[in-house]
Amino acid sequence: MSKWKSASRFLALLPLLALAGCNMVVMAPSGDIAMQQRDLIIISTVLMLLIIVPVLFLIVFFAWRYRGSNTSATYAPEWHHSTALEVVIWSAPLAIIVALGAITWISTHKLDPYRPLDRIDAQRALPADVKPITVEVVALDWKWLFFYPEYGIATVNEMATPIDVPINFKITASSVMNSFYVPALAGMIYAMPGMQTRLHAVINKEGEYEGLSANYSGDGFSHMRFKFHGLQQEGFDQWVARVKAQGTALNRDAYLKLEKPSTKEPVRYYATVDDGLYTSILNMCAHPGKMCMSEMMHIDMMGGAGVESHENRARLEYDTRHTNDEAPAATFPATGNPARSEQPAEGVEQPMNHDMHQGHSMPENDQNSPAPAQLNTNSTTQP
Repeated sequence: MSKWKSASRFLALLPLLALAGCNMVVMAPSGDIAMQQRDLIIISTVLMLLIIVPVLFLIVFFAWRYRGSNTSATYAPEWHHSTALEVVIWSAPLAIIVALGAITWISTHKLDPYRPLDRIDAQRALPADVKPITVEVVALDWKWLFFYPEYGIATVNEMATPIDVPINFKITASSVMNSFYVPALAGMIYAMPGMQTRLHAVINKEGEYEGLSANYSGDGFSHMRFKFHGLQQEGFDQWVARVKAQGTALNRDAYLKLEKPSTKEPVRYYATVDDGLYTSILNMCAHPGKMCMSEMMHIDMMGGAGVESHENRARLEYDTRHTNDEAPAATFPATGNPARSEQPAEGVEQPMNHDMHQGHSMPENDQNSPAPAQLNTNSTTQP
């Protein structure tokens, strides 16, 4: 019996051992927005437990109270209604639903990521003379690029901001959808190509925090992480000076090389950035010869370009991976033909009617040249 008791005590400790590996940053954040989101989780959980806990208790109580061996329990087979019991059963959940609905409505507007901040933390309102810092974020495959337009610098896989200073994030992506997430700072915000999402946040405690992509985006997703530094103003100024002293130039050519898919990219500093580079990335025209989305939207607003618009087709075809690496051919059986090959695959019949394609030739894609070498020779290049 003593061995069984020891074993049962050990098994009871296993859940605690499992919790030892948990990162509780979501429940112990360092930014005001993340703190409000944490409070919302706690309040919602407590409100729901007000119903769940009594129900679980009553399940056990009724099973014990009305067990077959308890002859003292009241047996009332004809009982069918109690107004008082019905009031309790329906009014309590209704009150909780109303409370949750009110909290959700208020929090949805108060914690809107597009809404500028109105306070530094729970005790301090936002000073009238405070100037937010703007950070432009680009999700690449599989790394993060940060622009600081007010300082003329950029970084890869590392960012920093002063504590107690509002941060105005502008977020986009170069290819597939990602999700920008710093658990200690605020909630997840999607990064999508050709679109710009916003996030307003503030970090209140000095420290180094983990940032990551929270949306699966391919082979290098698990290593798509970065360091976020919350610094005193003096420390932030030193960080900016270090970036300018150690960084290189981020021009259009350097960006096109950086954009190529790669994993485990080291931290990079750029002391200078070409004017309008982030805007070009956002408008999907960083590559030479591509039409900017803003230009196309202007043409649409003016009523379109008429029959001449067919010349814009090639300029509006986007493939940000820009690689000519041969993927396994989708043929049956395998013939060794590269993907998109014009050679017929064995066992696959060619269409008989070509009339429908006469007079409509596909424009040549000038972006099919091999991808340039990676900036970091130690990184792994992905197709």
